[in-house]
Amino acid sequence: MPHSRKPHLDTLAIALLLACCMFWGFQQVLVKATVAEVAPVFQAFVRFALATVAVTAWCLWRGVRLSMAAEPAGAARAGLLAGALFAGEFACIYLGLQYTTASRLTVFLYASPFWVALLLPRFIPGERLQGWQWLGLAAAFVGVGLALGDGLLGPANAALPQAWLGDLLGLAAGLMWALTTVVIRTTPLARVAPAKQLLYQVGVSAVVLPALSLGLGEPWVWQFSTFAWGSLLVQALVGAFVSYLAWMWMLAHYPATKISVFVFLTPVFALLFGAWWLGEPVTTGLVAALVLVAAGIVLVNRRPAVA
Repeated sequence: MPHSRKPHLDTLAIALLLACCMFWGFQQVLVKATVAEVAPVFQAFVRFALATVAVTAWCLWRGVRLSMAAEPAGAARAGLLAGALFAGEFACIYLGLQYTTASRLTVFLYASPFWVALLLPRFIPGERLQGWQWLGLAAAFVGVGLALGDGLLGPANAALPQAWLGDLLGLAAGLMWALTTVVIRTTPLARVAPAKQLLYQVGVSAVVLPALSLGLGEPWVWQFSTFAWGSLLVQALVGAFVSYLAWMWMLAHYPATKISVFVFLTPVFALLFGAWWLGEPVTTGLVAALVLVAAGIVLVNRRPAVA
């Protein structure tokens, strides 16, 4: 099903992006606060199992056809690939939060837009970087390196000796997010309804993550506190259903590069929520890395001047 794509972000898109970024920043802190009670990958599995039910119900209510036979040729394979990447992304996020702070991991995760800027031109020539955009990409890489160095050498490292491992998992998660975006933009999956695209991602995750959880030897305990159940429901219904459905809809209707600029607001919110709720340290190196990566992403997404 073709989607009309708008060349610029309108008020609706900006409002949705701001709401999503604020919630995603809070969500990272919420996940870390729940890890002490619910094993990380098992937590992700429960979240996406609940989200799969919610997205399926939405598709049925909206009349979105669930049969793969009704899709363009190759869309099902692309959907399964996007789902596998999505599952890998969240496995890295939930495992990474055991080793590093929510705010640090979010900086690495939301460096994803410059991965998109680096990878997408290989498939869509019109997305090639020019001029200042290359400087922006370099700044973003320096920012990520600075954040990683802060994790290895900074004062926070004494309390979190394996922060570097969480940082690398966050970086891997950001790369998988970028690859998911590339798959959605460059394959027949782009012609599938946004809700069906999301169903592939949460559905595959609900199948893959329990196997990974069992393989890691995580305990499957269902006697959760009220807080843990509330956290899982918020993660599933607000995070994996409402906010991701809004994100998939925006990818179908607005330029991905312009959307990517806004998502870097998420680490800012994660820093604020992490410092407020969990007492996580906000180091000078981390703030400097945040500024560098943000500046890099803005420059990467800057429209080149017309001669």
